[in-house]
Amino acid sequence: MSKSFTRKLCKKLDFLELHGSYESPLDAMVTLKEQTIDVIFLDIQMPDLKGTDFAKMIPAETKVIFTTAYSDYAIQGFELDALDYLLKPITFERFLKAVSKLKVTHTEVSKTEYITIKSGYDLHKIKLEDIDYIESDSEYVVFYLNGRKIMSYQTLKSLEKTLPTSMFLRVHRSYIVNKAKVTGLKGRDLLLNEIIIPVSDSYYNTVKSELF
Repeated sequence: MSKSFTRKLCKKLDFLELHGSYESPLDAMVTLKEQTIDVIFLDIQMPDLKGTDFAKMIPAETKVIFTTAYSDYAIQGFELDALDYLLKPITFERFLKAVSKLKVTHTEVSKTEYITIKSGYDLHKIKLEDIDYIESDSEYVVFYLNGRKIMSYQTLKSLEKTLPTSMFLRVHRSYIVNKAKVTGLKGRDLLLNEIIIPVSDSYYNTVKSELF
C-alpha cells in the first residue's frame, strides 16, 4: 500500500489518525518505541527486513495489518496474530472491514481484566491482578507473575499507557508495580512481601501519597 493511498484511506475514517509512513521498518521502530501505536500497516517486502520478521519485534499492544501483493505469506501472517491480511489492490470496503476489527478489539479489551502479552511467537493471556510487578530490561520488559516471568519486546513507557492507573503505578524508570501487591515502604525501597523494588526520588512523593 503506498503512502499516499494509506493517507487517503485514513482521512476517510474519523477514528484513524496517521502517525507516520516509512520506507524502512528500522525507521518505524523509532516511533513504536516513543509512542503507543494502535495498528501498523505492514508490507511483506521491505528494505532491510521482511514484514513477517519485523512483526515479531513489534510491541504486543500494536496490532498488525499486512498489506501485500503476496498471498503466499497469509498463513504465516495469521500465525503472527495479525489483525488482518490485505491483498493488493486494496479497496476501501476491504480496508474498512480490516480496521473495524480494531475498534471491536479495543472495546472488548476495555471491558476485561486481562492483558495479552506477546513473547516471541507465543501469546499469553493473563489476569491483571496476577501481575506482581514489571521490570524494564533494555528493549524488553519482564512481567513477574506469581513466581513465573514472561519477557516481551516493548518499552516500559509504552506499556505504562495501556495499564489501568487504578491498579498499577510507575515507581522507578525501570519498574511498574501492582498497587495491591505492595506491603510496605522501607526508606527508598518498596516491599512486595519478600520482593524489594527501588523507588526513584522523582517518584517517591507519588508513591507515598498513592500507596500509604
